[in-house]
Amino acid sequence: MTRLMLGRTLERICKGVLLLCLLHFIIMMILYFDVYTQRFDLFSRFNNGRNGSRNNASGPHFYYYNISRPNATVAGYLAAAAAGEHPGPTTHPHVNRTPSAKTLPPCPENPPGLVGRLLIEFSSQMTMERVQRENPNVTEGGRYTPPDCRARWKVAIIIPFRHRENHLKYWLHYLHPILRRQRIDYGIYIINQLGEDTFNRAKLLNVGYVETLKDGDYNCFIFSDVDLIPMDDRNLYHCYDQPRHFAIAMDKFGFRLPYAGYFGGVSGLSKKQFLKINGFPNDYWGWGGEDDDIYNRITLNGMKVSRPDVRIGRYRMIKHERDKHNEPNPQRFNKIQNTKNTMRKDGISSLTYRVVKVKRYPLYTNISVEIGKAPPRPFKG
Repeated sequence: MTRLMLGRTLERICKGVLLLCLLHFIIMMILYFDVYTQRFDLFSRFNNGRNGSRNNASGPHFYYYNISRPNATVAGYLAAAAAGEHPGPTTHPHVNRTPSAKTLPPCPENPPGLVGRLLIEFSSQMTMERVQRENPNVTEGGRYTPPDCRARWKVAIIIPFRHRENHLKYWLHYLHPILRRQRIDYGIYIINQLGEDTFNRAKLLNVGYVETLKDGDYNCFIFSDVDLIPMDDRNLYHCYDQPRHFAIAMDKFGFRLPYAGYFGGVSGLSKKQFLKINGFPNDYWGWGGEDDDIYNRITLNGMKVSRPDVRIGRYRMIKHERDKHNEPNPQRFNKIQNTKNTMRKDGISSLTYRVVKVKRYPLYTNISVEIGKAPPRPFKG
């Protein structure tokens, strides 16, 4: 009797094990065919999409994703897929297309890749070929757009220029990497004054404002001398709620602000701020005075100058002799005192010039212009 009961128990156990094995086998087959059909469906969709783009580009269900382009990111496509957005079918799968700005997150206010204090030196030899090799992601004309985020500002960086080719190499060498780390959407524009007549920095900056707007939908303008290099990449090159003075602590001034109304070297204004002050004065021929006039225009129009912390707004200047035909303007002090009377009639509204040549180089755009001559100075008897 005991043996009979033991035999029945073992039989039941064996049947249970067999049933479990059968159930396990069935589950494994279901999972196998499910994965197999997904893989088959994935490849068939890929092949259909590829063939559809070649043979039937108008079909509504075929999408071709080109993630080989320099500015493409897998994260961007995943974000687009999650949002239910797809790039339309294309008859040119080899054409590089940047992802829609809507698919990218806003660029962080404090970019995570910043270094902080930088070592700036001008003793090593610099060539344009070297700078170009260092910045392969900068496109023709000195343009760059962050591939992984959407910048709030589209920034035109404008440099008044004449006979400073050696300084320009160092400026590009340092600034392009800084601006990329800052996630700035930017373009570099050299406004080159032709001829050997008296230099006019502020008028060249006005020219830069007008010409860059012909080249892109910029809403922020940073005006920089070519011999000034920031020593800290936390000094972010974009616009602010108030006009911005970046170069507040130069080495030539002992890393201090020389006086409260100083607005020289490197500054930035939004499009709205620039138009509010009627741009910059056009009649400051020679060295000095125009930055003080701009400061007066800002305060007279109810705005305040914003500045970075003095520890961050540090700059090194490339040492050089004063340029010929850029001697100090003896009339600058009288002009500064009359800003309130002159700013409405002298500025972007009265600007005249002639563009002679526009040349796009790999790292910057050069705009060569004729801006006229300084009026004869009054004779002192």
